[in-house]
Amino acid sequence: QVQLVESGGGLVNPGGSLRLSCAASRSISNIYAMGWYRQAPGLERDLVARIFRTGSVDYADFAKGRFTISRDNVQNTVYLQMNSLKPEDTNLYYCYARRTSASTLDWGQGTQVTVPS
Repeated sequence: QVQLVESGGGLVNPGGSLRLSCAASRSISNIYAMGWYRQAPGLERDLVARIFRTGSVDYADFAKGRFTISRDNVQNTVYLQMNSLKPEDTNLYYCYARRTSASTLDWGQGTQVTVPS
């Protein structure tokens, strides 16, 4: 299992930016995929973005053009740069790791992002 610790959430005005960080407890260079989900109270968890071991990335439609995911295999950290934030981006953001293509997901504890309307 990989322990994951998120940071970087907070309160930001509409149009502002935040960078979320997800620090892993071990080397991430061979981890199949890492990424971010988000969840509002009472709703399902939605994929935001993911990055694969190969470096390829995938974004939800709402994230395209505004969010950028990256990984630092030296710092064992995955980042989510979020720009042009909107009130509907207000959610609890969770980092995950899938160690192999067949593994279940390891989750962080979540970090809150709030964009007031």
